[in-house]
Amino acid sequence: MKKENKISVSRRRQKKPKKTAKERLREFWDLFEKDDTVLVVINADPDALASAQAVKRLLRYRVKNVTIGYPNEIRRLNNLAMVELLKIQAERLQNLKPKDYTKRVMLDSQPTHLPCFESIEFDAVIDHHPATTGWIAEYVDIRKDYGATASMMVEYLRAADFKPSVALATALFYAIKVDTKNFEKQANLADAISFRYLFNIANQNLVRKIELANLRLSELNYFKIALSEMQVSKRRLYVHVGRVRTPDVLVIIADFLNQVHMISWVMVSGIHGERLVVIFRCDGYKKNAGKLAERIFGANGSAGGHRESARAEVPLKNLEIEEKDFTTQTLKKLATKYL
Repeated sequence: MKKENKISVSRRRQKKPKKTAKERLREFWDLFEKDDTVLVVINADPDALASAQAVKRLLRYRVKNVTIGYPNEIRRLNNLAMVELLKIQAERLQNLKPKDYTKRVMLDSQPTHLPCFESIEFDAVIDHHPATTGWIAEYVDIRKDYGATASMMVEYLRAADFKPSVALATALFYAIKVDTKNFEKQANLADAISFRYLFNIANQNLVRKIELANLRLSELNYFKIALSEMQVSKRRLYVHVGRVRTPDVLVIIADFLNQVHMISWVMVSGIHGERLVVIFRCDGYKKNAGKLAERIFGANGSAGGHRESARAEVPLKNLEIEEKDFTTQTLKKLATKYL
């Protein structure tokens, strides 16, 4: 027993000490030279967009130029409002040639997350998601215990003694709010410290404008359909909205209906393309939305999520049902088999 204890202590002593923020900053800066052209690659969402803006600030005057590239179409109104109100400049990755840049940086993602990333050789990867394998980069900073990459970027800025502009602080502040779901999801003390630091710099009116930009006028009709078609049974609310322009509207409707008193489950479905999309919401207390989504739809499509929120996407052909035949009653029948 004593020998085992000595080995254990020895191993603990051999662990490398955590790098300080200034050490990370210095290693990151050391990658670049004055004549570098830098491509920052992101999958555009609030955390990635804000983090990319922070890297632009960190590399200002240190490189020739920085370009932000993203592969996905920005559709969510909140994200569009963020880009427009904060004047974030970014380009579609399809219109850029990564090999034309001397350095490439990936933020809030990893090279294996999307097929379009896999052919790009990255010099630096900074992310808060769990580490994946099958790629290499000269500089890697992955901290899965952080709630947002934006929190990490605040530490870089502070280590550089760079006070963020109002626009940058607003972007980072909003990103932390979104990725931690106002600190209801996984976060740590570092996220809270970064959030508090940004609070007095960020423009809270702009944050509210971005947060409230949820619906287009044309999408209000989906609420009319939802309110007329919904069925309530045993504190469970079901509604099928029909064909939708974007699945995001189903999320907005589900979150809205989840506020109704004495409702323990909300399930909202719609058709997008040739797929049935179902959004699940519950309070997570003695319930698990992710497991329910898997039980109902896992065998026919992709399904899963967290205890309080989940999503399923199933090709209609796998359900052996015509689009016109899927109704709120159909959704209710599918769900009640497993509840």
